[in-house]
Amino acid sequence: MQMIETHLVEKLENPVRFQEYSVGIFKTNPTKSSIKKAIKKELIFIDGTLATTAKYISGGEKIELFESENASTFERLKLDLEVLFEDDFLAIINKPAGILVSGNKFITIANGLTQNLKKSKQPNAVKPKPVHRLDYPTSGLLLIGKTSTAIAKLSTLFKEKNIEKTYFAIAIGKMNTEGIIKTAIDEKRAHTVFEVLKSVSSERFEYLNLVKLQPKTGRKHQLRKHLSAMGNPILGDKEYFLESKILNGKGLFLHAASVAFVHPFTKEKISISKKLPNKFIKIFPEF
Repeated sequence: MQMIETHLVEKLENPVRFQEYSVGIFKTNPTKSSIKKAIKKELIFIDGTLATTAKYISGGEKIELFESENASTFERLKLDLEVLFEDDFLAIINKPAGILVSGNKFITIANGLTQNLKKSKQPNAVKPKPVHRLDYPTSGLLLIGKTSTAIAKLSTLFKEKNIEKTYFAIAIGKMNTEGIIKTAIDEKRAHTVFEVLKSVSSERFEYLNLVKLQPKTGRKHQLRKHLSAMGNPILGDKEYFLESKILNGKGLFLHAASVAFVHPFTKEKISISKKLPNKFIKIFPEF
């Protein structure tokens, strides 16, 4: 057998069953089911002894994962994510454009989290999970829960509108300098506040506008649908667009730039921002 990963356990406040502790410690076997399979195949050792699901972990143990000699070659996801904030309960990462947050695809943010985040030492630690969504073509801040309680509390904060999110978009056409969009989406109330920070003339699009957006509700594709409903679709949007005004090859110009909320456990005010992507700066260099 060939050892492929090793993990050194830090000191824990309370002993935890290995089956619970092991979730997420190995990049190649991040889930509970994959760990159970590896234990059954006698591929995991704790301090040189074969691991069992009933073994308790207290701190200082060396855990080794081996690959059997006859194991078939398998693909491993290599996805480097920028982590902007992280503690034992939650994390905030910068999602690149052009990647799904979750789903049945191999390359998703959800599948890449365990290799980019530190394992939580909390007794109810789980595989890190995004607690809200960003569209496939949208870049920016994504909030991640690292324990079952954190995921529940963060979801409640979203539901109760206690998480403030700010987006930036480049929208097409002449616009008012500011306003509120209340066009219903899927027959449900939807509310977006917008402010045009800068406009430049464009031979092809008439005007391009750098728009600050604050969604007060969380409908699917809300910002894209709201700007399109005003006749000012987002540059690069291939679902909500004006005929003859589609920009190809540059992606969607929509970026989740900041998030602010009170940490549900430490009660600290968290406020994280991420600067605009380079493709925005090329059109609005002063930002």
